[in-house]
Amino acid sequence: MPALELRPNCELCDMDLPPFSVDARICSFECTFCAGCVARLSNVCPNCGGGFAPRPIRPSTEWRPGLSTTHRPASTTRVHTPYSQVELDDFADRVKAIAPQDR
Repeated sequence: MPALELRPNCELCDMDLPPFSVDARICSFECTFCAGCVARLSNVCPNCGGGFAPRPIRPSTEWRPGLSTTHRPASTTRVHTPYSQVELDDFADRVKAIAPQDR
């Protein structure tokens, strides 16, 4: 069973988002941003235009065999959005009035 990538940082401000972070938000493509940047982006993923949801917490305790951060660790590859702040703002302004389920 494939697991979420659990990227280690916000793609915009580069804030650390460890696997247990309650501030991590993801879109359906696993683009990862912190709650503060998601609010600033009006809940518009600047990469795909989708909405965000809180990223699930991967347990550190192995409650079931093989299912924990020990056996399925989070990614260590930091990702950054390729768009400039102006491009991000323009994109969010175009899309934010449309509800995520209608985008």
